[in-house]
Amino acid sequence: MVIALNTKIIRRNELTEDDNFIFETFSRIIKLQPNHQFVLISEKKIDDAINSFENVVNIVIGKQRKNAVLRYLFHNIKIPAVLKKYKADVYISCNGVASLAIKIPQCIVVADFGFIHQPSFFKTFISRSLKKAKIIFMVSEFSKREIIKQYKTNADKIIVVYKCVNENFKAINYEEREEVKSKYTNGNEYFIYSGEIGSDKNLLNLLKAFSAFKKRQKSNMQLLIAGTPGWKYEDFMKSLRLFMFKNEVKILKNPSLEERINITTAAYAMVYPSVYDGLATGPLEAIKSGVPLIASAKGAVPEMFADAALYADTENFKEIAVKMMQLFRDENLRKELTGKGTITAEKFNWDVSAEFLWKNIEEVKR
Repeated sequence: MVIALNTKIIRRNELTEDDNFIFETFSRIIKLQPNHQFVLISEKKIDDAINSFENVVNIVIGKQRKNAVLRYLFHNIKIPAVLKKYKADVYISCNGVASLAIKIPQCIVVADFGFIHQPSFFKTFISRSLKKAKIIFMVSEFSKREIIKQYKTNADKIIVVYKCVNENFKAINYEEREEVKSKYTNGNEYFIYSGEIGSDKNLLNLLKAFSAFKKRQKSNMQLLIAGTPGWKYEDFMKSLRLFMFKNEVKILKNPSLEERINITTAAYAMVYPSVYDGLATGPLEAIKSGVPLIASAKGAVPEMFADAALYADTENFKEIAVKMMQLFRDENLRKELTGKGTITAEKFNWDVSAEFLWKNIEEVKR
């Protein structure tokens, strides 16, 4: 079988959160399926960790443009030409957009809800793609429910495949924590948010909650916000400049994987206020690192972690603050969450996700 995969993954150290899902799963699938041919369609040359396999052909097709007309031409002229040339049996699009001009079975991967904030033309592509695809891969049951609700999609063709995280997210010792704290927060304990930084992530409520916490607890606790700039990033930064405790809030923009591992594993707790994320990896990185988690009672986190986290109505900053104070005052609760989180995190495994993904890809041709 010839499987064509449209993906922008390039180099291992350049991967976004969603690219990493594709890299980790398909690098395993390609290695374990030497009798199948994989045609990887990308913006630039794919990482040698995948490109070096004998059953891989890497086709560099150029950057996918945001212009509506160019995007349409890319998916409905360029992509079909490649599929025809290599006689593909199955086409997998990793950016949630199917080709409307081909007849072979298609699978699309919808790894996040970023398209909700995109221009209307992109939403139109998504809507038509969901109808065209034979299988839709999503990263949580919450994501699945949202797609069904917003696009009236057939539930039977939506398959949930969970994300996992790097194996180096794990508990560290006291000395290692102190070293990280010394580097990033002058030796002070800190709450951390790790993920995309933007107005749609409910970070203004996180700032308000941190302010309420500081006023009540009178501690040296700090807040570290780490991630890549996202939707309305500048608007959020303008709000931060007016924040009373701005000097105790640290912004770490575009952290490397090593930095993200260090700051997560050394954190006092993670606060993840985003309401509607399908499944961001920050919360999973926290519980794998033995770090307590406070998250929204909505979204995918409760589905994933059950009683291994604390939940709040994160649209109400006072509720977030209450949970932050609860953790700060109750060391036994922190230990309990750490223990439950470590056990819960064990069920998220890249090998299992890759195997499940491949099983469903095989079903497409039957």
